[in-house]
Amino acid sequence: MNDQLRKLGFRLRPRVVESKQPGRIAFDERGNAVYEWNDDRLSQDGEAGERARRKALDHPGLSMVEEEQVSNAPIRNNAKGLRLGYNPYESGLLPKKTAPRKRDLRQLSKWIEMKKRVTKSED
Repeated sequence: MNDQLRKLGFRLRPRVVESKQPGRIAFDERGNAVYEWNDDRLSQDGEAGERARRKALDHPGLSMVEEEQVSNAPIRNNAKGLRLGYNPYESGLLPKKTAPRKRDLRQLSKWIEMKKRVTKSED
């Protein structure tokens, strides 16, 4: 393909695509994972560096929440907790399953005895 394009007078240049990621995961001398920023402005200390990091990591679907919940607030019920599984961050109160209806075993034994008598009398 390159030869055909060259015959026609076209040149192919390698396309350089810059990474849209603000950094990458690297490992230090001890083997611990660290995040290396691509831009020196992002690794600066202070307010300017903090603003640059927030802007680089900004995602339209995410937001920063710095509010703490009131400690004496009532715990909300989590109706989906039993169907979807346990999530410790959104646990809430899980509803208790209703106990099955109690059976009267005396009435059951009377009914069984009556059935036995009816089957014996039919035979």
